Amino acid sequence: MPWQNNGDPWGDDGDGKPDGEPQRPPPNKPANPWGEGPARKPTPIRGQSRNEFDDLIRRSQERLRSQFGGGGGSGGGGGGGLDVGDGRWLLWAGGAILLAWIGLTSFYRVEAQERAVVQRFGRYVTSNGPGLHFKLPWPVDAVEKRKVEQINIIDISSSEGASENLMLTGDQNLINLAYNVRWKIRNPENFLYELADPEKTVREVAESAMRAEIGRASLNDALGPQRAQIADQVRDRMQELLDSYKSGIDVRGVDIKQADPPGAVDTAFKDVSAAQQDEQQYLNRARTYAQTVVARAQGDAAAFDAVYAQYRLAPEVTRKRMYLETMERVLAKVEKTIVDAPSVNTYLPLPEVRRRAAAAPADAPAPAPAR
Repeated sequence: MPWQNNGDPWGDDGDGKPDGEPQRPPPNKPANPWGEGPARKPTPIRGQSRNEFDDLIRRSQERLRSQFGGGGGSGGGGGGGLDVGDGRWLLWAGGAILLAWIGLTSFYRVEAQERAVVQRFGRYVTSNGPGLHFKLPWPVDAVEKRKVEQINIIDISSSEGASENLMLTGDQNLINLAYNVRWKIRNPENFLYELADPEKTVREVAESAMRAEIGRASLNDALGPQRAQIADQVRDRMQELLDSYKSGIDVRGVDIKQADPPGAVDTAFKDVSAAQQDEQQYLNRARTYAQTVVARAQGDAAAFDAVYAQYRLAPEVTRKRMYLETMERVLAKVEKTIVDAPSVNTYLPLPEVRRRAAAAPADAPAPAPAR
């Protein structure tokens, strides 16, 4: 076509003439595609810029050849092309980068409490324990590490937007619970691929299991003696649910830190608790007294049975002995007169005579003083 130019952008058409010399159109050919006209001469500034660019390329090639041992063809010429020797440094640089990339992305270390999961193009390949391991370079293989011996703790004290974590007991009462869940990773493959948000899943499973167990217990059991048993049942139920999800999580324990009635009825609940404690105290006293009375009655009955056994062997002697022992207990501290039939003798109260004789000198008048 008329506007094609077989030379370089600066007007060199390969005829060997300097770039600064005006070019004349061949015969029978217009000077430019748009008709006759004077030929345009390239400005000296454009030619000068090209020469400086060629010199820069030439000097760069010579410097690289001297540093990397390159030889071969000359870097001169107006075209600025590169020969085979000029690309040798690119091979060395590319090889070094390749080796560094393979070395840095093909080896990895797993710590004592960790376990590594290897993925190839995002798909699970294998799992490795502690130590130094090899894999294909990135991005072919990728490694994710998880601490399988670390105990994670989730505190559950109140629901979102509420100041209390209220639950309904089996006897239709409300209770405010605060507890925590201890868990760790058992299977890192399932932990990574089966659950989108493991910590959120553990929290929701814990709340579901706790509400289910509290719904079976009474208020008194949840507040006192059954708290440890309820916590164990919640742990077992959580483990069962998480295993059904293939979560790879091991629940180590559930600890109930707080179990109180709702704040709105806390005062009334304390009064009821105090009354129940008083009731229990009175019942304990009554039981103690009843046991004492029963024990005394049983002792008396045993003594009577022993006397009755002797009475059956010798009725007259036993009857007289019982009579004498009874009279001895009754008359031990009173003044008495004993009459022994059939002959009646007057009993001389010697103790009374002695008492009166001792009291007589004290009642007698004192003698008159001598004159």
